[in-house]
Amino acid sequence: MGNLIVQKYGGTSVANADRIMYVAKNILKSHAKGNQMVIVVSAQGHTTDKLMEKARGISSDANRRELDMLLVTGEQQSAALLAMALQSLGHSAVSLNAAQVGIEASSVHFNAQIKKIRTKRMKEELDKGNIVVVAGFQGVNRHGDMTTLGRGASDTTAVAIAAVLEARLCEIYTDVDGVYTADPRIVPKAKKLDSISYDDMLELASSGSGVLHNRAVEMAKRYNVNLVLRSSMSDRPGTMIKEDIGLERLTVSGLAIDRNVARVSVTGLPDRPGVAKSIFSPLADAKLNVDIILLSVGEGDKRDYCFTVHKQDMQAVCEILEANKAEIGYESLNTDENLAKLTIVGAGMAYNAGVAAAMFEALYECGVNIETISTSEIKITVLIDEKHITKAAKTVHDKFEPMFSEDYEETIE
Repeated sequence: MGNLIVQKYGGTSVANADRIMYVAKNILKSHAKGNQMVIVVSAQGHTTDKLMEKARGISSDANRRELDMLLVTGEQQSAALLAMALQSLGHSAVSLNAAQVGIEASSVHFNAQIKKIRTKRMKEELDKGNIVVVAGFQGVNRHGDMTTLGRGASDTTAVAIAAVLEARLCEIYTDVDGVYTADPRIVPKAKKLDSISYDDMLELASSGSGVLHNRAVEMAKRYNVNLVLRSSMSDRPGTMIKEDIGLERLTVSGLAIDRNVARVSVTGLPDRPGVAKSIFSPLADAKLNVDIILLSVGEGDKRDYCFTVHKQDMQAVCEILEANKAEIGYESLNTDENLAKLTIVGAGMAYNAGVAAAMFEALYECGVNIETISTSEIKITVLIDEKHITKAAKTVHDKFEPMFSEDYEETIE
């Protein structure tokens, strides 16, 4: 379907009637150029939070299946309203939820993964001349129950649909006009990138940039989906995310901040094989993600493990570890929620010496202590006190600002 474009609009883009009408007119501009259109929408701004508040007003420990049944209504409202707007402008459109589209997903409520998408219904509606408006963020499990794909996962819905329909382009419309070298609300000197590689974008998304859902980027890379991030508020060109940006590759593409971090310390562990398995296997079974892991030498022949998790998962992690304390054999369990992660990302880092030293120098210059360091070939992450994260981000960005230019050629000395 070479003339097919998939567009995704976030919650801010469809926040009210005026915004929905604006979006509808934007869709019709692309359609008038001879493109078939599939549109994916998020819930209107703050709707998901309001639905969660309603649930908490009934129960502080609501069943996750029922929560998913409630939350999917937000996207379905947006889809129906946008279809109505398109119809009011004289074009035929149809709204579809995940069950009607045929988005098959796993059964993990709140964080399901797309397993398969049946294209028959969408192709039939497109052949009728309809613009297809799909409720994002949701799937249907093998029991026929609705499941949600995680916050921000309407991006993933859009990329998955673009992949299975072999769309020419997938455009992610949001309230920013592209991918920046940092969050411009925190770092005023942040610069917009014309393009960025899948790998760099995936690392930024996974590190807390919040611009794109990380599974959307992963899927776009896997299926070579042409992906563009742009603003629904203006006609400015966005940022192209693609396989290899070649000579445009920057030493450092950008930095990301993640405040949603808690550290769990498991201390006084026996020094024997199988200890790591006894800690992390139960967490994996519970679908709880662990990020930075640090093993250190404790007192005597003891060992200590420290690792980071999402703040909202910290209580569940501690409950599982406490339930398995006898098997794990630890002496104490401690947590710290007053932390944040700062990550610099760039595929070009592998070919330029001194990047890590420059980052550490910047943190020293602004008086910020490093709690933990984690590195890979294309990223460096530090864990610091949350109260210093804004100052640290600005200072580190200033240090690498020359690298954010495509004219930059020299390595750091």
